[in-house]
Amino acid sequence: MPEVQRRYPPCPLVGVGVLVVDGEKILLVKRESDPAKGRWSIPGGLLEVGEVLKEGAKREAKEETGIDVEVDELLDVIDNIVCDEEGRVCYHYVLVDFLGHPVGGELRPGTDVKEARWASIQELDTLTTTKTLRRLLEKAKLLR
Repeated sequence: MPEVQRRYPPCPLVGVGVLVVDGEKILLVKRESDPAKGRWSIPGGLLEVGEVLKEGAKREAKEETGIDVEVDELLDVIDNIVCDEEGRVCYHYVLVDFLGHPVGGELRPGTDVKEARWASIQELDTLTTTKTLRRLLEKAKLLR
């Protein structure tokens, strides 16, 4: 896929992600790049041209974590707009996030994330997470 202008994009970018749940654990990645650099989040990335949403979410989970995922249902569609100090839109993503479960693979971080790991819901209080992670956990009824 050709390099996409993520910072100050000419139009919104479509991202796909999947909240992967395995019993009491969720699959997390530590972001390598802005706008969520250094924060823990669900696996996800940009949808490719010609790719359907669920397939993009499965591909991104595999690329970032090594885990094969089955996508179960749509969780949320989120506007993620980040402005700079002057009020200009620096990042603009439309994020389509799914709920899913693992079906195979071996955990290993991809080249575009710092780390990948399984974590319990209780561990989240000790991690620096993205602002949307808790929202997704509530939608999936994993947080009360």
